[in-house]
Amino acid sequence: MIRKILFSVALFSFLTACTHTPGGIAASNIPLAPNSYTVLENVEGSDCAYAILGIIPVTDGNELEDALNDALAQVPETDALIQITSDFYSQYWILWNNQCTQVRGTAVKLNNF
Repeated sequence: MIRKILFSVALFSFLTACTHTPGGIAASNIPLAPNSYTVLENVEGSDCAYAILGIIPVTDGNELEDALNDALAQVPETDALIQITSDFYSQYWILWNNQCTQVRGTAVKLNNF
């Protein structure tokens, strides 16, 4: 009986997987002159796509633009992001999987002269 349980656990462990892939790095999402902005706080945004059994899509998504817009919306007065990084990760489980894009950066507000 214990052998069957151990075999089942070992078998199911091969049906799951995770990956994490680094994406790109950018100085900012719009051109910014030095000292033309005020730093607000660090923000993070993401966009994910989900599927059942890895083939039946439940949601659309996993777009970099949507993840960037999500990060921009974290702080209401944000005009731009600086020090931007992006990552992609995916998780595959027995019944479902997800693929997500994450964007991290520092929110800034433009100085009005």
